[in-house]
Amino acid sequence: MKDTECPVQFTTEVIGGKWKPLILFHLERGTQRFNQLQKLIPHSTKKMLTKHLRELERDDIVHRKVFAQVPPRVEYSLTRHGQSLRPILKAMSAWGKSHRARYGTRRR
Repeated sequence: MKDTECPVQFTTEVIGGKWKPLILFHLERGTQRFNQLQKLIPHSTKKMLTKHLRELERDDIVHRKVFAQVPPRVEYSLTRHGQSLRPILKAMSAWGKSHRARYGTRRR
C-alpha cells in the first residue's frame, strides 16, 4: 500500500500533530473564541494556533465566523464534517484517561 493510500496516515495528516487534536478537543465541547483557545492551549504560540486553525478550516473541519464589530470578534466551531470526528475524540480522551490511570504522569 502506498503512503498516500493509507487511511490512517491521511487522517493524521489532517488532524494530527501537537496542537490540532487539542484544538478539536476544545471545539468538540462547543464554539470558542480565539482568545479562549489560547487560554485553553497555553503552550501554543499565537502563530501556531492560527496556522493550525487555518489548516483545519481549509480541510472543512473547523468553521471560522467573523463578526463585523470593533474590536473584531472571531469564533471557531466544528463543521458538520468536523463533528464526525467526535467518536474519535471521545475514544482518544477515554484512552488517555485509562492510560494515565494505569501509568500515572510518567512518560517514556
